[in-house]
Amino acid sequence: MTMTTKRYRILIVDDVPGNLEALAVVLSPDYELSIATNGLDALQLAHEALPDLILLDVVMPDMDGYAVCRHLKADPATRDIPVIFLTARSEEEDEQQGLQLGAADYISKPIGPAVVVARVSNQIALKISADRLRERNESLESEVAQRTRELVDIQDVTILAMASLAETRDSDTGYHIRRTQHYVKVLSLHLRSHPRFAEFLNDHNIDMLFRSAPLHDIGKVGIPDRILLKPGRFEPDEFEIMKTHTTLGRAAMVHAEQTLNTSVDFLTMAKEIAYYHHERIDGTGYPEGIAGDAIPLSARLMSVADVYDALVSRRAYKLGMPHAQAVQIIAKGKGSQFDADIVDAFLMLQQEFDSIAHRYQDSDTDMQRKATYRSQALPE
Repeated sequence: MTMTTKRYRILIVDDVPGNLEALAVVLSPDYELSIATNGLDALQLAHEALPDLILLDVVMPDMDGYAVCRHLKADPATRDIPVIFLTARSEEEDEQQGLQLGAADYISKPIGPAVVVARVSNQIALKISADRLRERNESLESEVAQRTRELVDIQDVTILAMASLAETRDSDTGYHIRRTQHYVKVLSLHLRSHPRFAEFLNDHNIDMLFRSAPLHDIGKVGIPDRILLKPGRFEPDEFEIMKTHTTLGRAAMVHAEQTLNTSVDFLTMAKEIAYYHHERIDGTGYPEGIAGDAIPLSARLMSVADVYDALVSRRAYKLGMPHAQAVQIIAKGKGSQFDADIVDAFLMLQQEFDSIAHRYQDSDTDMQRKATYRSQALPE
């Protein structure tokens, strides 16, 4: 089998026909050549078929070689093409100017064939090495990006699997974790330009909020069935036990980080949300009874999302509340139970909330499954 060697492409730019002919004689045996006699044609040819090297005359009418080089180096498509200036100018400042513009080399006229061949060969060899290095780097970056995506997917699957542990025991969940995830996201996107929240609600943190939200009730796996599945009001002692799902959830994630001996980015918000999402702006919530901005923003967002979903969602033992009535209850809690600015955003986004609630609505099968689990878990 015959191996073919790539013929590298050189663009020669000179307005003197004799110079073009001389360079063509020297270079055509080893390289594929294209010719331009002015700066504008040179730029067009450089874009149409990217050359591997450009031999560029400095002194040309209309657009000199320096101007052509500036255009080439300013364009991402052509900035990596090595440029060798060809000129009769011999002053040191001329050479310095060309190199400062990004030229790879500078050859003075009259040009000796041996010098041209050697300089061109050197620059082509350097370009081959640079291209190979760039390809290896791009391949490595692609592999790293792929591994990163895989790790993110694994984290997301792990989060949903952990959250589903609570879902299988708590008849009040169903698609609750998916709905609250989207409620928090639409609130975050709407509030990202708000002066109070703009610094925190960047792309990264909004993504972390979306990924962390499903873990807000993970602590419910530690609540006894007799309390977790009770359809009526809790007795005072039962409610105290129920409230511990916030501390149990955070403790589980802290333990996971301690076991790994590292801090996990998405778990930082997950811990906040799990621990603080039942706090109230007026300080009457739990587990700590903190108020106002002392409650992490992640938990304040989840608080509105969680309560709205609890109001409008069907359960095995109750019908969902009409959307309009739930909106009134959220509005009534403005400044007392909920952050006032977040409630204002919720009121503007209420139709999106309603759409999300219907998009991820629990099916009759889900309801039956929950009812069956409840009847099996609780004694008659």
